[in-house]
Amino acid sequence: MNLQAQISARQELARQGRLLLADRAGLVELLTLRGQALGRIADYERAADTAVHLVSDEPDQGIAFLARGRTHATFHRFTQALTDLTTAEQLGVEPTEADAERAAIHQALGRYNQAQQILDDAARRRADFETLGALAGLYAQRADIHSAERLFDDSRARYRGVSPFPLALLDFHRGRMWLTQGDLSRALLWFDAALRRLPDFAPAQGHYAQVQAALGQTASAIARLRQLSASSDDPDYPARLAIILNETGQSDEAGCWREQATARYEQLCARHPDAFADHSATFQLAIGGEPNHAQMLARPTTGTAYEPRE
Repeated sequence: MNLQAQISARQELARQGRLLLADRAGLVELLTLRGQALGRIADYERAADTAVHLVSDEPDQGIAFLARGRTHATFHRFTQALTDLTTAEQLGVEPTEADAERAAIHQALGRYNQAQQILDDAARRRADFETLGALAGLYAQRADIHSAERLFDDSRARYRGVSPFPLALLDFHRGRMWLTQGDLSRALLWFDAALRRLPDFAPAQGHYAQVQAALGQTASAIARLRQLSASSDDPDYPARLAIILNETGQSDEAGCWREQATARYEQLCARHPDAFADHSATFQLAIGGEPNHAQMLARPTTGTAYEPRE
């Protein structure tokens, strides 16, 4: 059963009032997964709303708080996420489940030592695909490329699932590591690998276009970003498209996409400032023509760190 079918089936059971607790929590994960795969912020928001109602309906169930904590982390509400993870453990969720989420939050906040300690402990207990993949991403972010490459390989070798998404996500993170290192050829290789597994994977499509533009393949990059901007409600894609169009002298079309991205950023910053203010500020500085507005948006909120959503 594919992702859309799984979501539809659970939503129908929910409408009938027949969805069990574990399935409601599973729906949160499925909506988040679809949001990540297709670049749909609306799915992230549906997941968050579902998790809020789940906690309201089941306030003594740790799995409900674990689900809500994950959605808080999606929108970079890290303090609330950590509080929910602690509550989830107190209500019986296995510490290993909470720790996996906690490590990701520490990493997003730049607390690499804390994240590594959690993941190293997990790997000593069980060096599985998920743990080694998380360690690979951490080493990649710390620019320890040799260790990251080894862990990416080790993680891939331990995958026993049938879904293409986990491996596509692993390949995507590997590509982003090489993009950060400035190795465009290797970055393109791994983004392409991710797209062979999951052709509609929006983050990989967006970064593939970014590399194409850097390599001078602007026509292909523009075509890819036009398609993404039409199918996704994430303003990052029309923002990137507007920048490339502007740089290639296509100012009229660039202006249209600029307006769309600006309007969407304003909507999302009003609802989720921790997750979108830095993206909006970067865009305004690149093309928006409102540097004072950009500086205001980039000002950190107390207790908040910014990390790319993808």
